[in-house]
Amino acid sequence: MGAGAVSYHRCLDRGVVVWLTGLPGSGKTTIASRLAEMLRMEGFRVEVLDGDWARRTVSEGAGFTREERIRHLRRIAWIARLLARNGVIVLCSFVSPYREARSMVRGIVEEEGIPFLEIYVKASLEEVIRRDPKGLYRKALKGEIKNFTGVTDPYEPPEKPELVLDTESNPVEDNVAKLYRLVKSTLETQHV
Repeated sequence: MGAGAVSYHRCLDRGVVVWLTGLPGSGKTTIASRLAEMLRMEGFRVEVLDGDWARRTVSEGAGFTREERIRHLRRIAWIARLLARNGVIVLCSFVSPYREARSMVRGIVEEEGIPFLEIYVKASLEEVIRRDPKGLYRKALKGEIKNFTGVTDPYEPPEKPELVLDTESNPVEDNVAKLYRLVKSTLETQHV
C-alpha cells in the first residue's frame, strides 16, 4: 500500500448518492474527486461517476438532445442506486441540466431508501466560458457543438438543492469541506 493508504474499509449498510449538477466547467468533477480522496482515506468505499466516464462506457454513443440526456441520466441513476444499496458512497458529477431529469434520478435513488443529495455547483456562464477547461465553450460559441448547455441548450438551476457550492466566489478547498460535512452528517443520521 502507498503512503497514507488505509488498510481497512468501513462497511456501510447503505451508502449515499451525491449528485453534483452545474454548468460544464463549474468544478463538479474536481470537487467530487477531492471529496472521494478524503473519504477513501477514512476507509469508505467511494465511486466517482462523471459524464466523461459514462459517455465512454455505459452510455457510449448517447447524444445531447433532451430525450437522450434523460435516457443517459436514467442509466446513471440505476448504477448509482445499485452501488449505494451495497454500501458505496456514490459521487455523481453530471451537468444534468433539466430539473425533470434530476427529479427522476432522485426518485429512482430514494425509492430504495437511499439518501440523495442534490448539490448545485454554481458558477456564472461568464466564469465557465473564461475557464473553458476542455475548449468546449469556444467550439459551441462558433456553432461547432449543438445542444451545448449554457450556449444553445438551457441549464435549469436546482430550486431546492441540499447544498449550493459557489465555485466562482469560494476556493475549492472550502467547497469540498462544506460537502464533506454534509455527507458525513447524512451518513451519521442514517447509521444511528
